[in-house]
Amino acid sequence: MHWLLTGPLTVEKITVRIPDLPAFLKGIRIVQMTDFHYDGLRLSQKMLEKAIIASNEAEPDIVVLTGDYVTDNPSPINKLVLQLKYLQSRYGTYAVLGNHDIHYAHSKAEITSAFSRVGIEVLENSIAYPFGKELPLVGIGEYWSPYFHPELVMNQLDAAQPRIVLSHNPDTADILQKWRVDLQLSGHTHGGHIVIPGIGPAIAAYSNIVRSVPKRMRRRMPLVKTEFFNVVRNWQWAKGFHRVGSNQLYINRGLGTYLPGRLFCNPEVTVITLE
Repeated sequence: MHWLLTGPLTVEKITVRIPDLPAFLKGIRIVQMTDFHYDGLRLSQKMLEKAIIASNEAEPDIVVLTGDYVTDNPSPINKLVLQLKYLQSRYGTYAVLGNHDIHYAHSKAEITSAFSRVGIEVLENSIAYPFGKELPLVGIGEYWSPYFHPELVMNQLDAAQPRIVLSHNPDTADILQKWRVDLQLSGHTHGGHIVIPGIGPAIAAYSNIVRSVPKRMRRRMPLVKTEFFNVVRNWQWAKGFHRVGSNQLYINRGLGTYLPGRLFCNPEVTVITLE
């Protein structure tokens, strides 16, 4: 994708408070990257290289990747992982799959295998302990797949135990309110692609207008489009930090870009410090 349609890479730095976080884990640094769409069109080689350099310069304790590494054909993952293997961190790199990573019947296996070859662990309804037992890292299966079973892992954890959850689609935050989620990291929305300064993602504003129209009237209004609800329902969570009930959610704007491009919504690498 041409740089004029994407804008420059932005490194977002945020600090997130985790109640009951053990003192020895304060200051833990996590880098999040998401939505690469590595297919020869939607992510330039230069942008990918800049993202990897930015991640390494942050000197993270772990790197997390939250889905959509390819667009449709899974084969580009084999080239992508040869570059992602240069991601540096103290405790390793962890990933969950997105909806584009299960596009074909063989996609999931091919992508998981490619990550495994370079030492990146894919979490699917499973738990890792890169920081020790005091702070589990939970990876949830893709929301639009038969593998979305958060109860399989969330019910294994003590309700008083802090935890970080990786889930590609931010809509899952609604369902995850059943459990404690100190920080959910998601992608999927690309930040809405077009952001109106002072207002927010244009698609979030449009969705609010559409929702205000009774459903029976929408069918009589040909200019009212509702297909974007098939991408995500909670467009108010298109980007950035949100509270969902008592849980915390952060949505990264992603690296890949679809037409018509990005406006005031630059590709993102997120550096998260826990306190």
